[in-house]
Amino acid sequence: MIIFHCHIHLELPYVSSLKGRRSILNSLKEKLKSFNVSVLDVSGEYAKEADVAFAFLAHDARSGAQYKEKIEQMLERNFGEYMYELECEEI
Repeated sequence: MIIFHCHIHLELPYVSSLKGRRSILNSLKEKLKSFNVSVLDVSGEYAKEADVAFAFLAHDARSGAQYKEKIEQMLERNFGEYMYELECEEI
């Protein structure tokens, strides 16, 4: 078993309030939960950027990479208008 720990950093240039950011993050967290991952909002107080951490288990590195690819495709499909950076670490 391999644990994948991932971090998404989103830049939200069109958001002007914490309420707007929270709306986007709630949508993102719900979509990530459909992949059966553990999700945590680790954002600060600045409304124009957001950080989300998530983790999941995989049987091997190959299946974990395929799962990560599916998550990246979902991000591009649903949140492509925002600049984001996805970093993953295998433990």
